[in-house]
Amino acid sequence: MQASQIRLLAQGAALLGVPLTEGQLQLFSLYYREIMIWNEKINLLSRNSTEETLRRNCLDSLTVLPFLPTRVCKVLDMGSGGGFPGIPLKLAVETLRVSLLEASRKKTSFLKQVIRTLELPGITVLHDRAENLPGQTACAGQFDVVVSQAAFKLPQLLVFGAPLLAADGVLLAMKSDHIEAELQEGEAAATAAGLCLAASHNLTLPLTGEARRILIYKKMATPRVS
Repeated sequence: MQASQIRLLAQGAALLGVPLTEGQLQLFSLYYREIMIWNEKINLLSRNSTEETLRRNCLDSLTVLPFLPTRVCKVLDMGSGGGFPGIPLKLAVETLRVSLLEASRKKTSFLKQVIRTLELPGITVLHDRAENLPGQTACAGQFDVVVSQAAFKLPQLLVFGAPLLAADGVLLAMKSDHIEAELQEGEAAATAAGLCLAASHNLTLPLTGEARRILIYKKMATPRVS
C-alpha cells in the first residue's frame, strides 16, 4: 500500500477518535495487499477498486467503534464479504472477539487467509448463510453485537440478527443517509423480531464528506408477569 494512503488512513482514523499505532497501520497495509491480490481472482469488491476505495471502506468500518458496549465484546459481522467491518474493527481493537459470517466459500477462504497472514487472535470465520444461524445452539443468543455494513436490507438484517443477540446485546445497521423508505419497511420486522430502534446517528466520513447513518437496535424489555 502506498505510504500516502497509509497516512490518510491514520489521519481519517484519528478524526474518528481511533488513533492507530505504526504496528496497526502495518497490518492494515498487509490487509489491503491481500484484498488487491484476491480481488483479481474472486471479485471481493468491484474490479475497479483502488487503495483509496479500500481506505474509505476501512474508515467506514471504524465508525461503529463508539457504539460497541465494551472493547472485549463478542461481535458478529454478518455478511462480511471482504472483511468489512469485522477485520478493520479487530485491527483497531485487538481485544474484540470477532466472528465473520460469509456464505461464499471463496470469500471465506480469503478471510481465513487474511487471519493467517496477519496472525490475528480471537477472530473466526463462519461459512454459512445468515438465516441458518438462529437455529444453531452455538450462535443463538451468543453475541453482544451483530453488525452489518449494508450487506442486507434492514428487514432481513433485523430478522436474521435478532435471535443471535445476547439479552443486552445491540444490533448495528450501517447505512447511507437516505434510508427513510427502508426504515419504514423495517418497523414491522423489528417488532416481529422483538427489537426496538434505540438510536439513530448521522455522521460524516472523514476526508470524503460522505454521509452515513448508524441505526442501533436493542431487544425490547419483556413485560413482567404479576
